[in-house]
Amino acid sequence: MIERSQALAALSSEEFDVVVVGGGITGAGVALDAATRGYSVALLERADFASGTSSRSSKLVHGGLRYLQNFDLGLVREALLERRLMVALAPHLVRPLPLVVPAFDGARPDRLVGVGLNLYDVMSVDRDRLRSRRGRRSRTPEQRSGAEEAAHLAQPEEGESWSPARHRMISGEEVLELLPALSAREPTGGYLFYDCQTDDVRLVLTVLGEAERFGAVCANRLGATALLEHEGRAAGVRALDGESGEEFDVRAGNVINATGVWADQLRPEELRDEAELPRIRPSRGTHITLAHEDLPLIGGAILPAGEGRSIFALPWLGHTLVGTTDNDYEGPLEHIKPSSSDVDYLLEAINSFFATTLLSSQLTGAFAGVRPLISTGDPKKSVDISRKAELYETSSGMITITGGKLTTWRRMAKMTVDRLVEREARDAPCRTHEIPLGQAISTEELPRVEGVPEGSYAALAARYGHAAHDVLALAAERGELAQPIVAGLPDLLAEVALAARREQARSIGDVLLRRTRLGLLAARTLWSGEAEAAGPVRHVADILARELGWDEQRMRREVELFAQEALAEGLQ
Repeated sequence: MIERSQALAALSSEEFDVVVVGGGITGAGVALDAATRGYSVALLERADFASGTSSRSSKLVHGGLRYLQNFDLGLVREALLERRLMVALAPHLVRPLPLVVPAFDGARPDRLVGVGLNLYDVMSVDRDRLRSRRGRRSRTPEQRSGAEEAAHLAQPEEGESWSPARHRMISGEEVLELLPALSAREPTGGYLFYDCQTDDVRLVLTVLGEAERFGAVCANRLGATALLEHEGRAAGVRALDGESGEEFDVRAGNVINATGVWADQLRPEELRDEAELPRIRPSRGTHITLAHEDLPLIGGAILPAGEGRSIFALPWLGHTLVGTTDNDYEGPLEHIKPSSSDVDYLLEAINSFFATTLLSSQLTGAFAGVRPLISTGDPKKSVDISRKAELYETSSGMITITGGKLTTWRRMAKMTVDRLVEREARDAPCRTHEIPLGQAISTEELPRVEGVPEGSYAALAARYGHAAHDVLALAAERGELAQPIVAGLPDLLAEVALAARREQARSIGDVLLRRTRLGLLAARTLWSGEAEAAGPVRHVADILARELGWDEQRMRREVELFAQEALAEGLQ
C-alpha cells in the first residue's frame, strides 16, 4: 500500500467516482470490486484496517453447518461456493481444514448431523464433481487414516480447483490422530468433513492491496464525519484525520457505507427517517486462545456448549482457538472486552468435552467482537440466525451494505457495486471471481536469511505469499530484524518495519493485534522484560519509532497508549 501521507494528499485533492467508508472486509471488497470495474475509488477507515469485526472472527471460511438447522439453504449454498472460490484465489490465505464431530462409548455419531453433512456435501460441489470424487475414493484399494488422509484429501487434484472430499465416518483411532486432546475420553468414532480457515486481518489487507493495485486510494485513521451533498444527493464525505485533527472533503459521485456494526451511525437522522430500513442488532462473540501443548489439535472439533449450542475448537497459527459465544450486546463499540462469564462458558465447555482442567490463567489470549446482525423485529428469534447481508439505498443516494459474514464478503461487494452499475446504466461486469488475491509461494522458494528461525519461513509464506521476499530482504539488510518479536514464535521484527512502510501501521496495537496476531496468541508475554526495556512491546516501539520518526517522548507515549488499548480490549 502507498504511504498514508501520499494517500491523504490524493484524497484531499482528487475527485472520485466512489468513496467507501469502512476498512473491514466488506469495505475492502467493495473497493476492489469497484476499482476492477473501472471506477475511481477512495476508501476511508476511522481506526485501523480490519480493527472492528473483521479481526475478531472465528477465522473460518465456511458454509455454516448450523444454519442448515434453520433451513437457510440459500445462505449456506452461497457461502460454500465462495469458500471454494477463495481457496482458488488465495490458496496461501484460505486453507482447507479437517473438522471432526466425535462420538464416544460405542455410540454412532448423531444421524441428524450425518444428514446435515450429506446436504453440505451436495451443496459444496456440482453433481459431476461430486460423482467423480466419490468414484475416485471407491477405487482406492487402501484407505489412508486420520491426519494423513485429511492432508491428502484437502488438496486439489492436479488441474482442478479445490473441492472438499465427501464427509465420512472415521474410527476412534483416526479421531485421536486429528484431535489428540481427546485421548482421555477414548472416542470410538466420528464424522470427518472439511471447511476452510484463514487469518482474517491478512485477508483484509491482501484485498486492500489488490484494490490499490487497480487504482483505489486507501487510508486509515480517517473518519467520515458527515455527508457532502449536491442538490440533495450524496457527493462525498467530510473526513477527519485522526492523527492531525485536520478536516477536509473527499469528493465523490457515490458514497458506500460499509461500516458494519457502525452502519446506523453514518447519517443517523436519514436512517431514522426512513422507517422501512433494517436495523443493526449487535451480537458479541468471544474467543479464547490456548497453547497447543495444553489443548493439542491437528484438525478442528465441533463440541456441545449447552443450551443447544455448539462451539469450535480449532488449530490456528500454532495455537488452539476456541469460540464463539453469541449474545445480544449493548454498549460501546470501539473496544469490546471479553466478559468473564463468556470466558468461563468456553472453558467449561472445553473442559467438559475434552476431560481437561484448563484454567483461565492458562489462556494465551482472549478477544471479543460485535457482529452486525440484522434485526428481524422478533424479540424471540435468536441473534445467531440471520447472517444475511442487507443492501439499502437512502434518500441521499448513499448505499449501505451490512450484515453478512466473513465468507461471503465478495458476494456482498458484488451486490453493492451491481447496484451502482445498475443505477448508472454502465456496462461493467464483476471481475473479482477471477482476480487472484496475492501470489502464493511455497516455503522452499524463499531464500534463507541468517538469523531467521527455520520455523518462520512457513509462517511468512502463509501470511504474505510472494511478498514474504520483502520481509526477508529487510531481515537481510538489518540483522536485528531477523529476530522473532516473541521468542519461540515465528513473527519477525522485520514484519514491524514492513507494516509501517507498506501497510500503514501507525501504532503498536496495529502491529501486535493485526499485522501480526501476537496480541491474541501471546498476550501475557508481550510485556516480559519491559522493566529492562527489553520486552516485545518495547522492541516493536523502537522499530516503529525509527520508521515513523517518533522521538523518545512520543515512543514512551505510544507504549502507554498500547497498555491502555490492551486493558480496554481485555487482552489476557
